[in-house]
Amino acid sequence: MALTKTPVCDFGKKAEDFKLKSIENKLISLKDIKGEKATLIMFICNHCPYVKAIIRDLAIDCNELKKNGVNSVAIMSNDTKNYPEDSFDNMIKFAKKNDFGDVNYLIDETQEIAKKYGAVCTPDFFGYNKELKLQYRGRFRELKDLKPVSGGDSDLKVAMKMISETQAGPKSQTPSMGCNIKWFN
Repeated sequence: MALTKTPVCDFGKKAEDFKLKSIENKLISLKDIKGEKATLIMFICNHCPYVKAIIRDLAIDCNELKKNGVNSVAIMSNDTKNYPEDSFDNMIKFAKKNDFGDVNYLIDETQEIAKKYGAVCTPDFFGYNKELKLQYRGRFRELKDLKPVSGGDSDLKVAMKMISETQAGPKSQTPSMGCNIKWFN
């Protein structure tokens, strides 16, 4: 596990289109998941301790943000041959165990979409306004020893609510950090 931090938000960069298989065995595209006011695209996986530390709260936040016109999708891009805990079957179990609700969980089997987005770690968050222009590339919340430092709304939830209401994200953003994406050898 190599600790990796996300780069600074490239404000205004357009979302890349995709068509990936969901854990319900349906092909889902960017158009299918686009939110009325904002869209959250996140790269996660099943085995990363940083994802595991936040996943329940993240699922709750994503389902609450839906009330603000924000749709969310999670994409798993890791090499499943060398990291079998991230397999498609385990994605189904992981989503069920963590009550993903309305959050689609997709597999990026070729890693093409992670590369198009410039995703570097899990979790890696991309918050877009209704025009699919990037407004947030920050963390979920501050963690110390993989535990939340404080309660209240997460940085991600605050940012996505702001985007849904104003179409702009916070100017100051703390990078997300987690395990590097497990690229094919």
